[in-house]
Amino acid sequence: MILVTGGLGFIGSHVARALLDLGESCLLTRHSAAPRDVPAGAAAERLDMTDRDAFLALGDRYAVTGIVHLASTPLRGTDVVAEMRANTAGLLNAFEAARAWGVRRVCVASTIGVYAGVRGTPLREDAPLPPGVAHPIPAFKRSAEALASAIAGHADFEAVCLRIGAIWGPRGRAESPFFAIPGLVNAAVRGEPYPGKAYAGDGIDALYAPDCGRAIALLQTAETLHHAVYNVGSGLVTTNAEVAAAIEKAVPDAPIELTAGRSPDGPDEDYRLDVTRLRADTGFAPAHDLDGAVAGYVAWLRGRAEGSPRR
Repeated sequence: MILVTGGLGFIGSHVARALLDLGESCLLTRHSAAPRDVPAGAAAERLDMTDRDAFLALGDRYAVTGIVHLASTPLRGTDVVAEMRANTAGLLNAFEAARAWGVRRVCVASTIGVYAGVRGTPLREDAPLPPGVAHPIPAFKRSAEALASAIAGHADFEAVCLRIGAIWGPRGRAESPFFAIPGLVNAAVRGEPYPGKAYAGDGIDALYAPDCGRAIALLQTAETLHHAVYNVGSGLVTTNAEVAAAIEKAVPDAPIELTAGRSPDGPDEDYRLDVTRLRADTGFAPAHDLDGAVAGYVAWLRGRAEGSPRR
């Protein structure tokens, strides 16, 4: 059984579905409110990841063989110290549980944001990371990667860090401050113009959420991994112009308005992740092209609006 902390959240729900599709049983945790929307074949528990005793007690009720640690306290409040403390406690509790339960592998969520300041693309896992981080999220993720490396060197389990790129799709936020894709699709389904300014030439390494979930599931279940850090992305740049073209196929009457060219405040080039390691060790390739992903997300959003069951 694979424990997925945050397994009922955005990325976690897609990881759970992918693990179930691979024939794995899952234990999914959620911090706030009672677990709901639990997929068939999975168990769910409410868990405060900072509560060491509650975390370890899961092992008394479930035979956990692997851990995907996605849960986090959002680092966007005023008390950054408290949030760092909570996230570090949750990470260390996951590692302690792995040791106590005899887990084979712990996958830890990191972010493309750790590459801030790295020049050149594609971004490789072995690229030297510049000192200093301005934003607390990549700052914590860098520290989490360092802790994972140090602890795994003195433990009987693997600790694998996942540098996750721009993820979009079902169960995700309707808008993102980092890229326009989710906002463009949601606005089109509402029949409204995109509320911000999206430049046609701007792009990003974007991965559809179900594909992200499958990539992480494959990393968790692979018989052998040869690295401790993996990029999780498409390996390609998707531009806003390409997204708009896909939306026009799925929502022909969508009022899409893009600004020509590239953002004057954006980077000189669109960064993408090098996913050579991911492909070599898991055989992963995205199952959805852009047209299919946009059409799938549009159908999910419309189904949610109509109150129909959704996968």
